[in-house]
Parts: sequence; C-alpha cells; structure tokens
Amino acid sequence: MKYVSNKKNEFFFDSNQLKTSVLFVCMGNICRSPTAEVVFRSLVNKIDLQENIISNSAGTHAFHEGEKADERAQKIALKRGYDLASHQARAIKLSDFNDYDLILAMDWDNLSLLQRMAPRRTSHKLHLLMRYATNTEAATIPDPYDGGSKGFELALNYIEDASEGLVETICRKASINAAA
Repeated sequence: MKYVSNKKNEFFFDSNQLKTSVLFVCMGNICRSPTAEVVFRSLVNKIDLQENIISNSAGTHAFHEGEKADERAQKIALKRGYDLASHQARAIKLSDFNDYDLILAMDWDNLSLLQRMAPRRTSHKLHLLMRYATNTEAATIPDPYDGGSKGFELALNYIEDASEGLVETICRKASINAAA
C-alpha cells in the first residue's frame, strides 16, 4: 500500500493497481491543453505517482502541429513554476481514444468535436476539464489566444483548480479500489 497526501485529503492505495492516463485537449494545442498537461504532471510528481499517472495533450485541429507553446502561455506558466519550453503541438489521433482513460476538453466546442471524432465505445472518456474544479464554478476554460495576459492568467487559474480536483478524484477512486 502506498500513502498519498495532498492539500485536502490523505489516500492509501496499492500503487500497482493505479494506472491512469489523461489527455488534455484544446483547439490548437499551444495554450490551454499544454498548460493543463504541465500543471497536472507537476501535481502528480509532487505526490510521487508519475509512474502510475501519465498525461499528454493534443489539439482538435492540426494548424499548429510541431509548434512550441504560445509564448504568452509559457511566460505566465513560468511565473508560477511550470515549464512549457519542451512542448510541441500535436493533433489528436484516432488511437488516442483507445490509449487514454480520460480525454478532457477545455471548452464545449472542443468537447463537441471530440464527441464527433470518438468511436462510440470510447465516448464515456470524454469530459470537460472544469468538471473537476472545486473553487471555480465556470464550466469551461476560455481560450486566451486572441487576448492579453489576463486571459492567460485566468486560464491558468482555472487549470490549476481543475487539475487539483482531478488528481484528488483519481486518488480517491484508486483508494476505494484498493480497499475493495
């Protein structure tokens, strides 16, 4: 059994039983989804579960494929200790729907696109990231691409909140499964 503690709760679970993969998705994979990937990964690393919980990000569109994360997203993230420098944008692939346990969209438009792309048997994996938020009532993370730094900061605030809730949810489910 492994012990994990975050800000709110403590969990006991068999880490050999915990294997979860999460894919974060926005439109171009240069702002919100890579930020979510890095924030989530940072939280997972803090509780030493990087061997058990993996994450990645993708875009519903390929028009930024191969590009780095948006400079504004990088700058805002770096101020809070998140490094997006190694990110390279990619488009979602059909195999992603089978390869990931959760596929989390940043907004309704991207969730709708994912629902149309996904094989029917995988539709249960598709959700909005903000469903895991605990301190914010917003349903979606607004796209900051056409705005200024305040939009990127707001997106990061929402992502941090939802990522904390997501890690807690994953750990709670693993703890319940370990107890069963």
